[in-house]
Amino acid sequence: MSNSMSSSLTGFSSALSAVTANDSDQNVLKKHAAFFDRNNDGVIYPWETFQGFRAIGSGILLSTIAAVYINVSLSRKTRPGKRYPNLLFPINIVNITMGKHGSDSGVYDSHGRFVPSKFEEIFQKYARTNPEALTADELDEFLKGNREPKDYGGWIAGLTEWKTLYYLAKDKNGLLEKDTIKAVYDGSLFEKMEAEKAKKKHK
Repeated sequence: MSNSMSSSLTGFSSALSAVTANDSDQNVLKKHAAFFDRNNDGVIYPWETFQGFRAIGSGILLSTIAAVYINVSLSRKTRPGKRYPNLLFPINIVNITMGKHGSDSGVYDSHGRFVPSKFEEIFQKYARTNPEALTADELDEFLKGNREPKDYGGWIAGLTEWKTLYYLAKDKNGLLEKDTIKAVYDGSLFEKMEAEKAKKKHK
């Protein structure tokens, strides 16, 4: 094989890898949301959000509250150009980045891509007891640190998301581990929790 052809193939391979990696990054937030799209049609309805929360071990009350809150909050945002709200409150996954709220960690950028430096920053700033986890108090400090002035909607959204995560995913010592948090961001935690619950059910 000639040097020029070898160089061309190497360049093509590198470009393909870059495109694949970039595409994967762009779909991290969508993957996070897609767990709740129980029939894989690209739209999440409140009953699917409810089913998703039940699948990861949430009780009926929490799952109901989560379904109402999440779908009512995100439906209009992810359906741009629609003059009237849809009373079934669907969430369009293709537009999920439009549902990002303020006062957040910045771990997802405006395109829904995972930002490693922002993720590491959480633990550099707030993980004092254990460098690989957050305690309940450290989580509270983290949430306060994210608050933007007068962004009350963002404050409530952040508090709801993180307190629910802590309730569902903390370990036996009351720590929210770094790997657990990262798995939430990439969407893999929900699938793992669903599998673990199914395994316990069939024992």
